[in-house]
Amino acid sequence: MIDTNLMKWPEEKVQQLMGHYREILQLLGEEPEREGLVKTPERVAKAMLTLTRGYDVDPKEVLNAAKFREEYRQMVIVKDIDFFSLCEHHMLPFYGKAHVAYIPNGYITGLSKIARVVDIFSHRLQVQERMTLQIKECIQETLNPLGVMVVVEAKHMCMQMRGVEKQNSVTTTSDFTGAFNQAKTREEFMNLIRRS
Repeated sequence: MIDTNLMKWPEEKVQQLMGHYREILQLLGEEPEREGLVKTPERVAKAMLTLTRGYDVDPKEVLNAAKFREEYRQMVIVKDIDFFSLCEHHMLPFYGKAHVAYIPNGYITGLSKIARVVDIFSHRLQVQERMTLQIKECIQETLNPLGVMVVVEAKHMCMQMRGVEKQNSVTTTSDFTGAFNQAKTREEFMNLIRRS
């Protein structure tokens, strides 16, 4: 787990963002110098840099750092990977769980690295559909497995707080390659992620 309070961001970037957030507060009709808001621009600047830290990490390097030769050729599943992201349309959060499976073809990777790939792509301005595709493509291109399947289930604050204001809607996206083109293999994966 990353302690975001200990993260160090380039001071120039923090200062630039702070200036923009002060202007936003003024445009909203607030007084940036009042007691409750004095430190808000700095807090928001650092929060945004934390929430978008995925731009600074190469997910393929993460997978390659723990890539091992192994002749295992059955499905490997990492399910219920919690994630938080920001929708690029409104910069409001969407959050949920990702489920990832791959069938090795001579190489495996550390299980935590699959979760890290999800973390990296979710910490960018995103749409759920693209994030699902990026996770799949990264694993496929880096490990060259017999197949990859990704399912992402998320709630979107842009639908809950504004617009249609539907509180309980969940969006599910999926993408797959290789062996998962077979309905039987996809069905096995879906059955396994539904089990508690």
